[in-house]
Amino acid sequence: MAKASEIAAWLGLELAAGADGEAELVRVSAIEAAGADAVVFATDAKTLALALESSAGIVLANRSLTVPDRDARVLCVPDARFAFAKVAKRLQKRAILTSIHPSAVVDPSATIGQGTKIGPHSVLGENVVIGRECEIGPNVTIYSDTTLGERVNVQAGAVLGSKGFGYARDSATGEYTLFPQQGTLVIEDDVDIGANTTIDRGALGETRIGAGSKLDNLVHIGHNCVIGRNVIIAAQTGISGSSVVEDGAILGGQVGIGEHALVGEGVILGGGAGDLSGKKMHGPGEVFWGRPARPLKEYLKDLARLKRR
Repeated sequence: MAKASEIAAWLGLELAAGADGEAELVRVSAIEAAGADAVVFATDAKTLALALESSAGIVLANRSLTVPDRDARVLCVPDARFAFAKVAKRLQKRAILTSIHPSAVVDPSATIGQGTKIGPHSVLGENVVIGRECEIGPNVTIYSDTTLGERVNVQAGAVLGSKGFGYARDSATGEYTLFPQQGTLVIEDDVDIGANTTIDRGALGETRIGAGSKLDNLVHIGHNCVIGRNVIIAAQTGISGSSVVEDGAILGGQVGIGEHALVGEGVILGGGAGDLSGKKMHGPGEVFWGRPARPLKEYLKDLARLKRR
């Protein structure tokens, strides 16, 4: 719950003249289900007209839109959809109290921050540290010496800090022996981790997921990987050990990345792309696609050549 004046402040705004700053808002809503306790948003003229006809308590509208007969409920923002998401997150976090489900197993040495919720049947190992206002879903396993920052959201079935897939081979006998997997995993603030995603600990060093990154369901990240800030990784993507994905990169679904690869800052990998081991891809905003991944124009030219044959 928050007052209308507080919500305006969250967005760096002030309410319009005549607005009720003491009005209490408790939820975000679709326009058709909005009441006086709800916040809605509009990004085009048609949606704005519907929002103004509703009984919503606050209407977030793109600044580019014209508001007919200035309505005191309207807050004009650069991007109403983004502002709506920010407000939703703040309202939801206010409702979270520190809680550990009775069926969860938490090692006595683990540290859990204020406002953090641990779901049923989850397991936290030795020396796990979880910051404030995190939400750990059901059946999550967090292995020893894993650190989560603040406001981290981990969905059901995720496994964090497991041993990496790294082996030493005896060239004479062909025997494989597990290379030491005794490093750590660090997940920074405001990271979202999807259901059944797995992130391995470092072998001797650390694996790190940068602040603000968002990982979809069924993602696997190998040992010693470094994922930068505000990286997006879609479902069924696999990243092999010791690879680096720099800030702001976007990886589509079912992307495969070999070990020791580098995905540069702001690079976009299209769905199903394959990045060879040791390959480096640079160029903010540049799109790579195909297997092996190559610049989009080059990939499309290759497809055209194949079609002509």
